[in-house]
Amino acid sequence: MLWWYTKNFMDKETVIRYGIAAKGFVYILLGGLTVLAAAGLGGSKSDTGGALSFLSGSTVGQLLLAATAAGLAAYVFWRLYQTFGDPEGKGKDAKGLAIRVGYFSSGVIYAALAFSAVEMLIGSGSDSGDGGNSMIAKALSQTYGQIIVGIVACIYLGKALYQIHRAYSGNYKKKIEEQHFSDKTQKLVVVSGIAGYTARGVVIGIIAYLTFRAAFTNNSDESGGTSEAFDFLQNEFGTLILGIIALGLVMYGIFTLIKARHRRVNV
Repeated sequence: MLWWYTKNFMDKETVIRYGIAAKGFVYILLGGLTVLAAAGLGGSKSDTGGALSFLSGSTVGQLLLAATAAGLAAYVFWRLYQTFGDPEGKGKDAKGLAIRVGYFSSGVIYAALAFSAVEMLIGSGSDSGDGGNSMIAKALSQTYGQIIVGIVACIYLGKALYQIHRAYSGNYKKKIEEQHFSDKTQKLVVVSGIAGYTARGVVIGIIAYLTFRAAFTNNSDESGGTSEAFDFLQNEFGTLILGIIALGLVMYGIFTLIKARHRRVNV
């Protein structure tokens, strides 16, 4: 049995599905903690790194953290494989290269998150969450820094609009094999896909706004990441809206778990 498990785990497709599932778990954790915070039941409003740090406080949590770190490493492998191996045939035209660059940037982001998880496991991690602000500060200190940060904000805005487009165009179902789904599972895919991608679009859109604000004011303190986006939602629209968007992120995590099981994977 151990031989069977090892053989199947080392299978490339299995590793990829494990990585996608780890991403889904991170979003369920992030959204769940924020829902609890919005409801006044504990939890916390933070970014993905802060959500993972929540796991480090207990033995069971550390085991989950270790499994998540390994899964995130597997997800990074998948993104790099999509970038350089091009298993889905995106090609080398402008559109294909843009998509593959997007895969690479996603891989870099999740590599940093996996590294943070490993740091938490060995006791040297930090969930200060100021990494994004420090990068914006460095960019603003450069010649044409405001323009550079403005371009970054445009990239965020483009990504936010793409998430909304995926939600309401139905593209989120494009690579999922649904032929064997029950009616209940079909409904769950639709609801979790629309709610999840909408919530992601809203959060990334707010990050884009905060980044634009930093560019216009030449002040990195005006920028922010996911936790600052949550604060913005609560301050500007109230706790109820924050809770709804956070629940949407939980739904995105559930959708990603479904995708981990039923996505077509070309290896």
